[in-house]
Amino acid sequence: MKILGEVRARHEFLLVGYVVMPEHVHLLISEPKRLTPSRVLQILKQRVSRTMRGRHRKTSGQQLRLKFPEGEGELRGFWQRRFYDFNVYTGGKMREKLEYMHANPVKSKLVRRPQDWPWSSHSFYASGETGLISIDLVD
Repeated sequence: MKILGEVRARHEFLLVGYVVMPEHVHLLISEPKRLTPSRVLQILKQRVSRTMRGRHRKTSGQQLRLKFPEGEGELRGFWQRRFYDFNVYTGGKMREKLEYMHANPVKSKLVRRPQDWPWSSHSFYASGETGLISIDLVD
Protein backbone atom coordinates (compact mmCIF):
# COMPACT_ATOMS: atom_id res chain seq x y z
CA MET A 1 0.00 0.00 0.00
CA LYS A 2 2.92 2.27 0.72
CA ILE A 3 4.28 1.78 -2.79
CA LEU A 4 0.86 2.45 -4.33
CA GLY A 5 0.72 5.73 -2.40
CA GLU A 6 4.20 6.70 -3.57
CA VAL A 7 3.43 5.87 -7.21
CA ARG A 8 0.13 7.79 -6.98
CA ALA A 9 1.87 10.88 -5.58
CA ARG A 10 4.72 10.80 -8.08
CA HIS A 11 2.62 10.17 -11.18
CA GLU A 12 -0.36 12.28 -10.10
CA PHE A 13 -3.47 10.19 -10.53
CA LEU A 14 -6.58 9.85 -8.40
CA LEU A 15 -7.18 6.56 -6.59
CA VAL A 16 -10.94 5.97 -6.57
CA GLY A 17 -10.91 2.34 -5.46
CA TYR A 18 -8.69 -0.70 -4.96
CA VAL A 19 -8.69 -4.36 -4.00
CA VAL A 20 -5.38 -6.14 -3.47
CA MET A 21 -5.62 -9.88 -4.09
CA PRO A 22 -2.93 -12.57 -3.62
CA GLU A 23 -1.87 -12.48 -7.29
CA HIS A 24 -3.45 -9.38 -8.76
CA VAL A 25 -4.83 -5.99 -7.94
CA HIS A 26 -7.95 -4.10 -8.98
CA LEU A 27 -7.49 -0.35 -9.28
CA LEU A 28 -9.96 2.34 -10.23
CA ILE A 29 -7.76 5.32 -11.07
CA SER A 30 -7.90 8.52 -13.07
CA GLU A 31 -5.66 9.18 -16.05
CA PRO A 32 -2.18 10.02 -14.76
CA LYS A 33 -0.98 13.53 -15.62
CA ARG A 34 2.07 12.53 -17.66
CA LEU A 35 2.14 8.78 -18.26
CA THR A 36 -0.34 6.23 -19.56
CA PRO A 37 -2.19 3.98 -17.10
CA SER A 38 -0.28 1.06 -18.64
CA ARG A 39 3.08 2.62 -17.80
CA VAL A 40 1.95 3.51 -14.26
CA LEU A 41 0.87 -0.10 -13.64
CA GLN A 42 4.19 -1.35 -15.00
CA ILE A 43 6.02 0.94 -12.57
CA LEU A 44 3.81 -0.17 -9.66
CA LYS A 45 4.26 -3.87 -10.42
CA GLN A 46 8.03 -3.51 -10.82
CA ARG A 47 8.43 -1.60 -7.56
CA VAL A 48 6.33 -4.10 -5.60
CA SER A 49 8.17 -7.06 -7.14
CA ARG A 50 11.57 -5.56 -6.40
CA THR A 51 10.56 -4.85 -2.81
CA MET A 52 9.20 -8.38 -2.34
CA ARG A 53 12.30 -9.88 -3.93
CA GLY A 54 14.59 -7.90 -1.64
CA ARG A 55 18.15 -9.14 -1.53
CA HIS A 56 17.34 -12.38 -3.33
CA ARG A 57 17.04 -10.61 -6.66
CA LYS A 58 17.48 -12.86 -9.67
CA THR A 59 19.38 -11.62 -12.68
CA SER A 60 17.54 -13.91 -15.10
CA GLY A 61 14.68 -11.45 -15.54
CA GLN A 62 12.17 -14.07 -14.41
CA GLN A 63 9.22 -13.04 -12.33
CA LEU A 64 9.36 -13.59 -8.59
CA ARG A 65 7.58 -16.82 -7.69
CA LEU A 66 6.01 -17.31 -4.30
CA LYS A 67 4.24 -20.10 -2.44
CA PHE A 68 0.72 -19.06 -1.52
CA PRO A 69 -1.11 -21.10 1.14
CA GLU A 70 -4.05 -22.08 -1.07
CA GLY A 71 -1.65 -23.29 -3.79
CA GLU A 72 -0.63 -26.40 -1.82
CA GLY A 73 3.06 -25.70 -2.33
CA GLU A 74 2.65 -24.74 -5.98
CA LEU A 75 4.86 -21.85 -7.04
CA ARG A 76 2.97 -19.11 -8.85
CA GLY A 77 4.00 -15.79 -10.27
CA PHE A 78 3.39 -12.84 -8.02
CA TRP A 79 1.53 -10.86 -10.72
CA GLN A 80 -0.74 -11.97 -13.52
CA ARG A 81 0.95 -11.47 -16.88
CA ARG A 82 -1.13 -8.58 -18.17
CA PHE A 83 -3.82 -6.20 -17.07
CA TYR A 84 -7.24 -5.36 -18.40
CA ASP A 85 -8.41 -1.79 -18.56
CA PHE A 86 -11.87 -0.36 -18.87
CA ASN A 87 -12.80 3.30 -19.34
CA VAL A 88 -15.45 4.50 -16.89
CA TYR A 89 -17.57 7.42 -18.07
CA THR A 90 -20.56 7.48 -15.72
CA GLY A 91 -21.23 7.39 -12.00
CA GLY A 92 -23.34 4.27 -12.48
CA LYS A 93 -20.50 2.43 -14.22
CA MET A 94 -18.09 3.56 -11.50
CA ARG A 95 -20.35 2.09 -8.80
CA GLU A 96 -20.71 -1.12 -10.83
CA LYS A 97 -16.92 -1.49 -11.12
CA LEU A 98 -16.41 -0.75 -7.41
CA GLU A 99 -19.00 -3.38 -6.45
CA TYR A 100 -17.33 -5.92 -8.76
CA MET A 101 -13.89 -5.16 -7.32
CA HIS A 102 -15.06 -5.30 -3.71
CA ALA A 103 -16.85 -8.63 -4.32
CA ASN A 104 -13.69 -10.24 -5.75
CA PRO A 105 -12.34 -11.59 -2.41
CA VAL A 106 -15.77 -13.13 -1.71
CA LYS A 107 -15.96 -14.65 -5.18
CA SER A 108 -12.46 -16.08 -4.65
CA LYS A 109 -13.61 -17.55 -1.30
CA LEU A 110 -11.03 -15.62 0.70
CA VAL A 111 -13.72 -14.05 2.93
CA ARG A 112 -17.47 -14.31 3.40
CA ARG A 113 -18.25 -10.59 3.05
CA PRO A 114 -16.48 -7.72 1.25
CA GLN A 115 -16.04 -5.84 4.54
CA ASP A 116 -13.95 -8.75 5.88
CA TRP A 117 -11.17 -8.10 3.32
CA PRO A 118 -8.93 -5.34 4.75
CA TRP A 119 -6.94 -4.79 1.55
CA SER A 120 -9.66 -2.90 -0.26
CA SER A 121 -11.42 0.43 -0.41
CA HIS A 122 -14.69 -1.18 0.69
CA SER A 123 -14.52 0.31 4.20
CA PHE A 124 -14.27 3.82 2.74
CA TYR A 125 -17.44 3.38 0.67
CA ALA A 126 -19.33 1.45 3.35
CA SER A 127 -18.56 3.61 6.38
CA GLY A 128 -16.21 6.44 5.43
CA GLU A 129 -13.17 4.82 7.11
CA THR A 130 -9.83 5.71 5.55
CA GLY A 131 -8.52 2.14 5.37
CA LEU A 132 -4.96 1.35 4.34
CA ILE A 133 -4.70 4.25 1.85
CA SER A 134 -6.78 7.35 1.27
CA ILE A 135 -9.37 7.40 -1.49
CA ASP A 136 -10.01 10.31 -3.83
CA LEU A 137 -13.65 11.25 -4.26
CA VAL A 138 -14.86 11.97 -7.77
CA ASP A 139 -18.24 13.12 -9.02
